[in-house]
Amino acid sequence: MSVAWAGVYTGGSFGDLLYQWEQMGMFAYILPFLLIFAVVYGVLDRTKIFGGKDKDGKDVGAASVNAIIAIVVGLMALQFQMVSVFFAEIFPRLGIGLSVILAVLILVGMFMPKKSSVTVYAMFIFSGIIAIIVIARSFDWVGWSSNISWWNQNSGAIIGVIFILIVLGIAFMPKPKGKPESIFSSILDSVEK
Repeated sequence: MSVAWAGVYTGGSFGDLLYQWEQMGMFAYILPFLLIFAVVYGVLDRTKIFGGKDKDGKDVGAASVNAIIAIVVGLMALQFQMVSVFFAEIFPRLGIGLSVILAVLILVGMFMPKKSSVTVYAMFIFSGIIAIIVIARSFDWVGWSSNISWWNQNSGAIIGVIFILIVLGIAFMPKPKGKPESIFSSILDSVEK
């Protein structure tokens, strides 16, 4: 829906192009099919379930069998609108989630030491939380979750507690010995000199 309005309000040719692609079924059928085909083919090719080797060590017949199976799975997945709707919901949220992770990485890189295992673990946990939120909200939109009302009622309190725990963790984190190595502290050191 938002792609359709992009060309109408902005009048841009790129928005019009995306609108035309949407009308042709590019986002509902072609791109989901290509994604499913590529993933299934990649998994089958990597695992070599149907692959055999001849006397020279070359794969015999595996590529054609893998391609046929990947095409069939991709086309069968598009039989109903469930896959298209799910992809239309999860990928915009994934883009937003990745943007949030990138912004946090930039901020953490400015203030935290460069070689800190705490930073790596904290970013891993934060990225996992973002991934769970993206998937849960996408499941909610397509109607796959049944207990999401509990989250809707308590999400503010849960996010508040998580934020307070993060702030307390940062406040009580052991201070690095020696000279701090963050980008921000390097800038402050150069300004003081």
